[in-house]
Amino acid sequence: MLARPGDFAEWRDAARGLLANQIAPENVSWRGADKGASLFGGDAPPAPDGTVSLPRELLAMADRAICHRDAGVPARLYRIVWRAARDRQLLARTTDPDIDWLRKTDKAIRRDIHKMHAFVRFRRLGEDAGRESFAAWFEPSHRILRLTAPFFQRRFYGMDWAIVTPDARAIWADETLTYGPGGTKDEVPGSDVVEDQWRTYYGAIFNPARVKIAAMRAEMPKKYWKNLPEAQDIAPLLAGAGARVERMRETAVSLANPQTDKWRTRVSDELALTDDIDTLDDLARAVGGCTRCPLHCNATQAVVGEGPAAARIMLVGEQPGDREDLEGRPFVGPAGQVLNEALVEAGLDRTRLFLTNAVKHFKFEPRGKRRLHQNPTAGEIDICRWWLDKERALVQPDLIVTLGGSALRGVTGKSASITAMRGAVHDLGGGTKLIATIHPSFLLRLPDRVRAAEERAAFVADLARVRDLAA
Repeated sequence: MLARPGDFAEWRDAARGLLANQIAPENVSWRGADKGASLFGGDAPPAPDGTVSLPRELLAMADRAICHRDAGVPARLYRIVWRAARDRQLLARTTDPDIDWLRKTDKAIRRDIHKMHAFVRFRRLGEDAGRESFAAWFEPSHRILRLTAPFFQRRFYGMDWAIVTPDARAIWADETLTYGPGGTKDEVPGSDVVEDQWRTYYGAIFNPARVKIAAMRAEMPKKYWKNLPEAQDIAPLLAGAGARVERMRETAVSLANPQTDKWRTRVSDELALTDDIDTLDDLARAVGGCTRCPLHCNATQAVVGEGPAAARIMLVGEQPGDREDLEGRPFVGPAGQVLNEALVEAGLDRTRLFLTNAVKHFKFEPRGKRRLHQNPTAGEIDICRWWLDKERALVQPDLIVTLGGSALRGVTGKSASITAMRGAVHDLGGGTKLIATIHPSFLLRLPDRVRAAEERAAFVADLARVRDLAA
């Protein structure tokens, strides 16, 4: 018998005793106190006898799911923890009916929590000893007040408040959070002086040109409107949206298309890039002055390819990293060290390879004293392809090895899946073949040692295949 519906601690203590005493789900009848006595008796759950170990993720989901109003939730949760105690991989079985139900129930609770965070509206009650007090009425779909009250405690720590729901109430006063019985809407004022200001603000930020009624109703269902002061303004704002858009269009200043200057600059740059570049040294000097995309603004220097002009194998990476940007050479950072070790294991001599990148400038985000790598966009890769194509034309390799998705796009000109292209030899035309594999930095990001070892062995095998093809 559960006296407090939605109380995880009460359900957990009962379930712990049942599990520890090996009582199967089919031998347990779960009832709420409001349902009266059971025909089978009202025995209390046995005391725990020993310990029960369960996945932390399962307990977190159960803590939320117990708040669901479905009366069958306690029994079904117990069946799941009973099974999980015997099958540690149960949560990973997403097609299992119980796990599918649990994840959908958990999603419904999390969505209800999100709605409560967004749609609670406090009304001012007054002020006592310099501390304001407020109250709010809210009708959640499920018994989630216990899960949401700490959010409001953190956000409105400096004022006293109460949130009343049909099931329970949360009260924050004297820097102490307490809970009490549910109440009615009549206990909370219907309006206050702040609401007119809020409605004015809401009307000012309402953008009629971006109205999507279906999306708005999906994110702010109509059942919440009766407790939102701004809801009474939604219908008039929607009705006048068309006229407001027309007024905005008539009074707007017609500005020049900002893309015009962008494309004019790009065309000018491309005209300046003539075919007078006949050597890799010429190419390096030209890349050093490249301003075709914004990446040159923050990078230390451009990093061009390195290796023999007649190399038979070209390795193409993504972009320079932090060390490469500072030293001006490709693959000298941590990923470069991984690549060097893999090349040795695969029987390839780095000094006989041409190493370059799809993008020639380092793209990063400053974070304190560190520069965190950022992936180049498809547009940045496409802009820089002119330089990569020039390197290919000068080196004329027999084999091109793309390291990662950005390199694959830089060589082929289109986005493609590494998984789909890996393991096969692709013809690029003109006698040049392509082999796609992962970027060595991928191996540095794998926390699982077993998987990291497997991926590294596969990477070395890809490079060994390149060696055999070249031979």
